[in-house]
Amino acid sequence: MSQTGLTGPANPPDHAGLVGVDVGGGGIRVRAEYAGTITHGENAMPVPRDKGRVDLERLAPQIAAVIEKAAPGAGRFTSMAIGITGLPGLVMDPATLWRGLRDRFGLDTLVVAGDAVTTHVGALGFRQGVVVAAGTGVITLGTDLGGTWNQSDGWGYLLGDHGGGAWIGMQGLHAALRAHDGRVGGSPALRDHMTARFGHPLDLVALVHESDSAAHLLASFTPLVAEAARAGDPVARQIWNEAGRQLGQTAVAAASGLDPLFSWGGRLFEAAGLLMEPFQDTIRMMLPAARFVQPHGTSADGALALARAAADGSVRPHSPYVHVFTAERSPIPAEDSINQA
Repeated sequence: MSQTGLTGPANPPDHAGLVGVDVGGGGIRVRAEYAGTITHGENAMPVPRDKGRVDLERLAPQIAAVIEKAAPGAGRFTSMAIGITGLPGLVMDPATLWRGLRDRFGLDTLVVAGDAVTTHVGALGFRQGVVVAAGTGVITLGTDLGGTWNQSDGWGYLLGDHGGGAWIGMQGLHAALRAHDGRVGGSPALRDHMTARFGHPLDLVALVHESDSAAHLLASFTPLVAEAARAGDPVARQIWNEAGRQLGQTAVAAASGLDPLFSWGGRLFEAAGLLMEPFQDTIRMMLPAARFVQPHGTSADGALALARAAADGSVRPHSPYVHVFTAERSPIPAEDSINQA
């Protein structure tokens, strides 16, 4: 990110180690580059939270453990970038990660960005366009990585995240409970999946309300909604169709002022045909000039690309989406304003 935008380094230098980290609702994923080799690591733990906010004090050692497992004995990493769910909004002090990881890995530079940013870079590289990041939650970013930053959704599973994993899981459980009660609109297939997964509905109620991550628990039902849809259950198929439409509407809302280039990222899109057809059809209907690009990489790949760009000083902060910390000056002040759509 240069003084006017994020472009990536023209001549990436040879560094001892670079690491990109994706922190999503379904766990932590790492790409570590050391001595010319890229290694991978991950866990499947829900993001630690404190009263809904991401608990960075607890998250930092979890990130460190996954990095050390991915690159044992790698030693020092000069530059790291972390794409994190809940930024902006539920990450209160990104400098906590700098303090928790700087000395452990000998960092010169740390970039803490929203996972929408790392998903965008992973999907499109450093090109302008719109990228929908859909996993447990949903956030869409339309940006040229310079002066235009349009956010759509990303409001959490209680207020938004329409079409995301928690939303699909919740809709599936609504239909299952309707079938259990004998109400109109229920799905016996989803009821059977619910009972096999969670037990009696009263057990499910207790699990949801006692869970440290209700969104993660709701999203755990999403693969079963997909299984029912593929088996021909009309209610489950309608849920996936509506999820695709919701994601398409979210994408178009973030396209203002940009070339209509669209891509996507996040594990929810692994559902492929269940989601992709209604997603793209909705965008084409609303924006006939839309073009689609298969994502080049994941959010973790985008984080590694940001770490590589940050290593030669090419990344500048864009509050509230991108925060940069360096050994010389921590943090670097933001220079650019953003627009939320």
